[in-house]
Amino acid sequence: MIFSTFTFILLFLPIVFSLYSASLYFGRIQLSKIVLIIASLVFYAYGSGDFFIVFVIAVILNYFFGIGLSKAINKSKMQRLMLLWIAISLNLALLGYYKYTDFVLFNINIFIEHPIEYQNIILPIGISFFTFQLIAFLVDSYKGETKGYAPTDYLLFITFFPQLIVGPIVHHKDVVPQYQGLKKSAPDLSRISPGIFLFAIGCAKKLLIADPLSEWAQKAFDVAGELNSIESWVASLSYTLSYYFDLSGYADMAIGLGMIFGIALPINFNSPYKARNFADYWRRWHMTLSKFLGDYIFRNVYDKTKGSLNFYFALFVTFFVSGFWHGAGWTFVLWGIINGAFVIMSHMMIRANRSLAFPIAWTLTFIGVISTRVLFVANDFDDAAHVLLKMFSFSDFANTIQLATLQPLYLLVGMGLVLFFPNSNAMVKSFKPSYIYAISTSLLLLASFLNMSYVRGFLYFQF
Repeated sequence: MIFSTFTFILLFLPIVFSLYSASLYFGRIQLSKIVLIIASLVFYAYGSGDFFIVFVIAVILNYFFGIGLSKAINKSKMQRLMLLWIAISLNLALLGYYKYTDFVLFNINIFIEHPIEYQNIILPIGISFFTFQLIAFLVDSYKGETKGYAPTDYLLFITFFPQLIVGPIVHHKDVVPQYQGLKKSAPDLSRISPGIFLFAIGCAKKLLIADPLSEWAQKAFDVAGELNSIESWVASLSYTLSYYFDLSGYADMAIGLGMIFGIALPINFNSPYKARNFADYWRRWHMTLSKFLGDYIFRNVYDKTKGSLNFYFALFVTFFVSGFWHGAGWTFVLWGIINGAFVIMSHMMIRANRSLAFPIAWTLTFIGVISTRVLFVANDFDDAAHVLLKMFSFSDFANTIQLATLQPLYLLVGMGLVLFFPNSNAMVKSFKPSYIYAISTSLLLLASFLNMSYVRGFLYFQF
């Protein structure tokens, strides 16, 4: 189910919110949690097909692994580590089967005479995101940090529908105490109003900006080998902006929904295209993913006693894993490696106490972001190479170009919003119930409704 649809906004959300609020109003705390769990499972089942049963089994199985790890705290380290790695391996095996089977077969077929037939396995929605949450839960259960989690609190941590599919990636420490602290209460307009406002912003980002830019960019990359210099830049910039508005739009809607239900979800984007270097960029982009990778990859590789080389190696490993996690293809791996290299160079300059003037630093960073995005969205290395060569080849800038009529306007608006306007987090912080905010929210929702007849899936939906 997609947030930015009539079904979700006019049917699913009102029913779930009414049942949840009524349960809290009458002090039925456990019932309110069960309402959210059932609603979240219905939400996931709506678009997950046959994988739904596998998802439920995986979630339940991980709960029992977590209990086992928590209770085994006094057993030998070897026994606990073995149980932990069995549990993590099962999660990675599930992710690997659905996400990487054909990638493995592709690489095997390069070296054998009779190619193995590809399985064409459909990637389940949200599997990359909830797998990370489950692994974090298991690791912290091993450390004894998840004791006392009731089944309903655990299930809500994993399945809470606003963040289930595309994040933000939620750590159990962030949300389980909130579920444990639910109490009898009436609907609170002081949290519902800004939540609706933030949801409206996210919906508008998705439908009014991200979707048109994605459609135009995809049409261009479908014929990537035919693009000239200007078309290559426009298509790449269109995708760069569309990814931000798509992902941050989803995050805004998810966080806004969390506020409506009285649950604070973590911020996921903080004006990343205002960054002056790649280290700054990755502190602002998909912040919950960066935090997870920092906590569970970087910190397990980095050893403070081994100096700068180990620090840079830990960064490289972290971004290699990030690239591989993002997609089953060597273009994604190279994307991760190049991002890691840029982050390492940023830290080298920081440690050397050197910096460029902000306009130069920002320009180089943003060009780097656009260039690496080409690797992320291109069908293969050939398409990526052609687009990148055209972007930095000025011989055919005067050639005839083919652009959608409104595309330049959307790019100007998109750039204006990401560079010169406060982000949605800042807008919500300054939110005060007033006619201006009520009118703004209504106009954003109305404009979104008018563009809801056809909705593109979120770019990270099956990821």
